[in-house]
Amino acid sequence: MKIFIYDEFNPQDTAMMQALYSRSADSVEEHVKKVQASGSGKFMERYYVGYGHASIADCGSTTIFIESVSMLVAKAIQDWPLYSGQETSSRYIDMSKQIIIDPIQTRESRDILRKWMDFYVRSQVDVETHLREKYPKKPEEDQIVYDRAIKARIFDILRGFLPAGVTTQLSWHTNLRQAHDKLSLLAYHPLEEVRRVAEEIHTKLKEKYSNSFGHKTYEKQEAYRKWSAEQYTYFFDRKINKFSSSTNIRPADLKEYRNLLIKRPAKTNLPTFLAELGSVTFTFPIDYGSFRDIQRHRNGVCRMPLLTATLGFNQWYVEQLPYDLQKQAKLLIKEQTMAIKKLKIAKETCQYYVAMGFNVPCKVTYGLPAAIYTMELRSGKLVHPTLRMIAHDMYRSLTKKFPILVLHADMDLDDWDIRRGKQDIKEK
Repeated sequence: MKIFIYDEFNPQDTAMMQALYSRSADSVEEHVKKVQASGSGKFMERYYVGYGHASIADCGSTTIFIESVSMLVAKAIQDWPLYSGQETSSRYIDMSKQIIIDPIQTRESRDILRKWMDFYVRSQVDVETHLREKYPKKPEEDQIVYDRAIKARIFDILRGFLPAGVTTQLSWHTNLRQAHDKLSLLAYHPLEEVRRVAEEIHTKLKEKYSNSFGHKTYEKQEAYRKWSAEQYTYFFDRKINKFSSSTNIRPADLKEYRNLLIKRPAKTNLPTFLAELGSVTFTFPIDYGSFRDIQRHRNGVCRMPLLTATLGFNQWYVEQLPYDLQKQAKLLIKEQTMAIKKLKIAKETCQYYVAMGFNVPCKVTYGLPAAIYTMELRSGKLVHPTLRMIAHDMYRSLTKKFPILVLHADMDLDDWDIRRGKQDIKEK
């Protein structure tokens, strides 16, 4: 047995070293020598780009860091089954100093963005006072952890009033093949900002890995991508105004795996082969902020909803405010909704001015293992309350449809947990 770990090579070199296995029984030690002697560039240009051996580019990965883009761009990039990466969390970070993207830059559009941000900023002190009264510190609780938990709860509440045009940062760890495939679609995204970001990423990748990003384009393929992006990038169904679920899994088929289901300990995934039994589809309205969280589960299909004011503002955000602020928030939401309607711009562009507390229609489809994993993980107290309520609905739905299942969900209705104050990345 021989085991080697080579992390010092660039993505194209790593891809070539792996690809050589398919045509040679030599050790990777010999393949390393070939890379060092001849370089990987011509190899990638010839076999990956030239001959179309796409799996070669699966073997070389890179990480892209994307900054000062709107929430809408972040979601567009992350709308990909194999996306890996991280993003700035509006649940932990004060977003008041972030740049706001204003595509049309009119007096009316600036007023809408300013009013959302003014409420977000000036409400923080009053919300903090309200939360410290509502959740007083217990004697045994650490003061620093408690203070962080309160701060996180403030952002949990006020993130609902952030417009989707607020900027964020994200990383995208991807192999070279997936980068090319995803960018080929983003090139025709309905939002100009997304198209510009995709073009810039492609330019930088081509500069760094010139031999892996020289693909020919074909008129019919490009026309199809453009048409499908225009027609199907965003999903909207105004009839999705309450939770519902459907499945093609037959309860009788689960009986064969009874022991596998009932013996599963908490925080343990079911074997993935159970996905062959069928899928579960959940539909529900949820605020855009929490949609961003559930979209992170990529072992399934999560449609990208169009953000509008049509389905109303999620009342959880308003109900968490002190009474005087509740009245101000309701008036603000009403005025802003009317102002957004008067903009008379494309519905896709209108999203920049809609706050993340507005509900969107959500439709997700998972195999059974992924459905259970998502439900159990998102039922915990550290999850945003509006998503946690949906996870509870998922639990009740799965329990009713499949009584044989043993599910490990946190169904406690209390959603305050000081452990939020421990969720930090700090140097000791």
